[in-house]
Amino acid sequence: MDKWLAAALDYLPQWLAFQMRLSNNPGCIVAIAHRDQIILERAFGVADKAKGEKLTPRHRFRIASHSKSFTAAGILKLREQKKLRLDDAVGQYVTGLHKQIAEATVAQVLSHTAGIGRDGLDAGYYSEHRPFPTTEQLRQDLRRPPVIDANTRFKYSNQGFGLLGLMIEAVTREPYRRWIKREIIDAVGLTETEPDMPLPRRAPFARGHTARLHIGQHLVIPGDEPLDALAPAGGFVSTASDLVRYFAQLAPDAKRSVLSVASRREMIRRHWRNPHSSQEGYYGLGIISGSLAGWDWFGHAGGLQGYISRTCMMPRQELTIAVLTNATDGWAGYMLDGAMHILRAFAARGAPTRRVRDWAGRWWSVWGALDLVPMGDMVLAGNPHMGNPFADATEVAVTGRDKGIISLANGYQSHGEPVRLLRGKTGAVTELQFAASKLRPEAQVAAYMSRRYGGQ
Repeated sequence: MDKWLAAALDYLPQWLAFQMRLSNNPGCIVAIAHRDQIILERAFGVADKAKGEKLTPRHRFRIASHSKSFTAAGILKLREQKKLRLDDAVGQYVTGLHKQIAEATVAQVLSHTAGIGRDGLDAGYYSEHRPFPTTEQLRQDLRRPPVIDANTRFKYSNQGFGLLGLMIEAVTREPYRRWIKREIIDAVGLTETEPDMPLPRRAPFARGHTARLHIGQHLVIPGDEPLDALAPAGGFVSTASDLVRYFAQLAPDAKRSVLSVASRREMIRRHWRNPHSSQEGYYGLGIISGSLAGWDWFGHAGGLQGYISRTCMMPRQELTIAVLTNATDGWAGYMLDGAMHILRAFAARGAPTRRVRDWAGRWWSVWGALDLVPMGDMVLAGNPHMGNPFADATEVAVTGRDKGIISLANGYQSHGEPVRLLRGKTGAVTELQFAASKLRPEAQVAAYMSRRYGGQ
């Protein structure tokens, strides 16, 4: 492992733990793979807030629309076996569809450009007002015409991926769950992933939770309802480690994969841009892709009542990250972007040199926290409150064991002013003098604030 990567992995869990405190989310699991090896796996918080059950990396989460990437891989595998073609009309395999839907190609359904409605006429199952649709109920919805003409724009459709599940069953003459488990999940070597509920006995499961905003607290959502005919679109259950293993092997340069290089390239290729979005993003064949500050990525995201998740694979860096949260207001996407920013900063600046590596730690004032993070031959004053803790970060040049100077800062900050580490009788650092401000350990600042403001 590169030294810069090891240094980034040392700081990243500290930032994530701080974000968990800010968000007040019940639980979060993060996993990072370098090539096909897990290099970080951490769990924060609880699996069930009502019971206080501690969350572990082995707890399974509902990963929702990540399921589409598995279904897409199944379709591409059948294509490699010459059992279908991407320009085939789906009506060749599934009967009883509306004429226009039957004429849509497999590629159009995979890329969400067949014009099929997102969730039919009643999506009450996403609020648990009704069960998820049976195969017959899905077929009834697919007898209705598409909402827009095919091949005119990207238009996400859970029903479209339910249709792909029916197609897999028609081609293989097996139930979707059995075939996809054997041919994709087991073939990749995933041991903590299922296509839908129920889970095997004794498999640890993280319960979902409501958003906190509505009633001021997170309430437990059981999270164990089968998605039935929509399992190919959103039924999967997995762990962060299994997710990064899966998406890592979809990279074109992966040494081992269930798919050919050509199929992988076709899945992750940017087929359609997401319209009417402030962030540039694309969809391929069951794959979302984009860029963050120069780092290209592909992956997927998921949201089901009680769960928010996201996974990104960065081919050039050979890194894959998954963040799973078990609340409807989970910060998975925000945290994953932050993790990428942290990795980018260390990749650009390198591991800390011997001269600066001891200048590390979190210091507090009544305004919040400041992180001293050594990188290369400098020390950055990171802001753990932010999604990108190193955005416009103040830089400190170390001039002695306990002395430094602010060598670069925003014009409104303290450019050119001194920084000092103050030590107690044992030699441990007890205080940070940062320009004209004094920062101390959290407990001391909390005690001061209680004394100063707590009696009002």
